[in-house]
Amino acid sequence: MQSDIKPRPRTLSQIPKGIWLLGFVSMFMDISSEMIHALLPMFLVTSLGASAVMVGLIEGVAEATSPIVKIFSGALSDYLGNRKWLAVIGYGMGALSKPLFALAPTAGIVLTARVADRIGKGVRGAPRDALVADITPPHLRGAAYGLRQSLDTVGAFLGPLLATGLMVLWANDFRMVFWVAVIPGIVAVGLLVIGVREPTHRSSATRVNPLKLENLKKLSGSYWWVVFVGAVFAIARFSEAFLVLRAMQGGIPVALVPLVMVVMNLVYSASAYPFGKLADSMSHTRLLAIGLVVLILSDVVLAHGSHWPVVLTGVALWGLHLGLTQGLLATMVAKAAPPDLKGTAFGFFNLTGGLATLVASLVAGELWDRLGASATFYAGAGFCIATLIALFAMTHSPWDET
Repeated sequence: MQSDIKPRPRTLSQIPKGIWLLGFVSMFMDISSEMIHALLPMFLVTSLGASAVMVGLIEGVAEATSPIVKIFSGALSDYLGNRKWLAVIGYGMGALSKPLFALAPTAGIVLTARVADRIGKGVRGAPRDALVADITPPHLRGAAYGLRQSLDTVGAFLGPLLATGLMVLWANDFRMVFWVAVIPGIVAVGLLVIGVREPTHRSSATRVNPLKLENLKKLSGSYWWVVFVGAVFAIARFSEAFLVLRAMQGGIPVALVPLVMVVMNLVYSASAYPFGKLADSMSHTRLLAIGLVVLILSDVVLAHGSHWPVVLTGVALWGLHLGLTQGLLATMVAKAAPPDLKGTAFGFFNLTGGLATLVASLVAGELWDRLGASATFYAGAGFCIATLIALFAMTHSPWDET
């Protein structure tokens, strides 16, 4: 007897084409950016004669720029009712900044290029994340965010690999590698312009400022809980630059140290989609708790020692934690925010997370200098444990409401 039950379509086949395209846009831009970022500290010191203080200043200023811009770009995408073309502007700024690295005669020009690149990231981030929510049916959003993040992270490990190979091929010619990095950046912008279509938004006779107090009041308590949780995770997970510093302590050749990020991003990429998909059917609180446990394990392993196998294990766990939590947090924001304020909601979320990471990294750096690497990672583990206790102490998790 023939069964009348039809097999359910696979989740990947249900994800809209636009999400796949946004994922490939992110992947190509990340290849472009990471080809440069993996080499930039060495380029600044060996080719331009910059000090370590200058390297830190460039990275600090650049990374602090992006979250501030995101809140305005997200609100602007809600105000204009258009997300795609703001994303195009952001990706375009990122692509246009790449030739500056290849041409830079001084560290000051590198700073200009890095700030332009991070402004571009800030401009595109919140509108793109809101666009994912616009394109995707609610029951597939976890999978969609996970897929986009997974493809993005593919670029994050392909970029350093490609840069390493070209440096070997061209005898450490930094500028030639930077010129090659321009190509995937242009591909990313072209793919977004030609391939991605934005859904039609309901037109309103009067445009309303999303940042006005009466509109911000529409952001529910559930949303602000998500913002709080995202900030807590950002504090517990300080800058990934400390992973590179830990690898350097193990006596690995400097040229191979950037490959530690390849390991992290390989695990991140492989885990982001399956855990994003799981977020569509599993308690968000439970997934957050699992992510915290994995981050605790990573911190403890990294605190244990700087031998290469130990560092790689800790870094792989760090990547797994990112795969567990980053798509999940984006899904939680999309679920909690009203449709007309999704860009603004992602902007506030990214702003608080960015500022929390900045504060956490400053504290981690102070601990590193005063007490050593182990103290930094043990402190991160301790903060995770406190956060985990707080999660379990909550009798009601507003983000798990249906």
